[in-house]
Amino acid sequence: MTGWLRIAATCCVALSGAEAMAQSRMTLLEFGDLAGWPEDDHRAALDAFVVTCADLDGEDWASLCSLARETSDARSFFEMFFRPVLIEDGDPGLFTGYFEPELRGSRRPYPGYDHPIYAVPDDLPEGQPWYTRRQIDEGALAERGLELAWLTDPVDLFFLQVQGSGRIRLPDGSLMRVGYGGFNGHSYSSVGLELVARGVFEPHQVSADVIRSWVAQNPEEGRELLWANRSYVFFREVSEVPPHLGPLGAMNRSITAMRTIAVDPAFVPLGAPVWIEARGEAPLSRLMIAQDTGSAIKGAQRADIFIGTGREAGRKAGRIMDPGRMVVLVPVQRAFAMLPDTIHAVGRR
Repeated sequence: MTGWLRIAATCCVALSGAEAMAQSRMTLLEFGDLAGWPEDDHRAALDAFVVTCADLDGEDWASLCSLARETSDARSFFEMFFRPVLIEDGDPGLFTGYFEPELRGSRRPYPGYDHPIYAVPDDLPEGQPWYTRRQIDEGALAERGLELAWLTDPVDLFFLQVQGSGRIRLPDGSLMRVGYGGFNGHSYSSVGLELVARGVFEPHQVSADVIRSWVAQNPEEGRELLWANRSYVFFREVSEVPPHLGPLGAMNRSITAMRTIAVDPAFVPLGAPVWIEARGEAPLSRLMIAQDTGSAIKGAQRADIFIGTGREAGRKAGRIMDPGRMVVLVPVQRAFAMLPDTIHAVGRR
């Protein structure tokens, strides 16, 4: 599961899918209401859709998945068999970005490689808090043979956990990949917000690079800062995923840069097409596929855009904090069945 957490995330109470949908407002739209729809590369979206469409539940989804593999006209496929549905829960739309980091590491510890990536402990309790980040850093899991690899930088480890997956470049040049395995049950706390609360930075100054630099310049205080986030993520090795493919998402399939988003599955079915209209410094209107989740991605109008792999992708992801809206493409009959009779189509916003 990638994009597991965001630096500036806020916490909210999780609802079941039925509860969340019952509290939401749904509005049927037309494709003409989607700003930029004709200009998008619908084939690229369709290629991403077929990667995970077989995992969607329902005979209608299964039939559409089969048709998707055979169609030669991607735009007509979506327009013929889907209807856009705007799902709102009262919170404004918000888009952030995430990426797959590539970090220096080793399968064995030696000087300079001191920060272990842990596999999921077999005694990790389900649904309740366990050892904190500080306790784990101070040796609570040492000498149990859980180490998958060692990294050179504690902040690298921290942000690997924020993203939920990554590539580890080993000393011999080979590549190891890790994916989300589980976590210690503690709620995530933003270290960026902690720096703001301490008066070290203003909110607009905080970024991943700023946090990294501050921790490097203040090693003792930096360690304490990272411990302010009691949450801790465990990993599994997924090196069988070919290097040319993206990391594994929540559907255990490789995700696609700039075509995958992480969503709240209480509102959006995993695998569904979703039209996004992000309004920021670099506006983006594009058909995406909901193939991932994140503990900080909560709400009908909340999504995390997968940018890609590596440092440049990380820089781009860190700059995204954009308003906008997202519209789910729902199979036609399902769309009409889920909408109350009193809901009417509305025009473009």
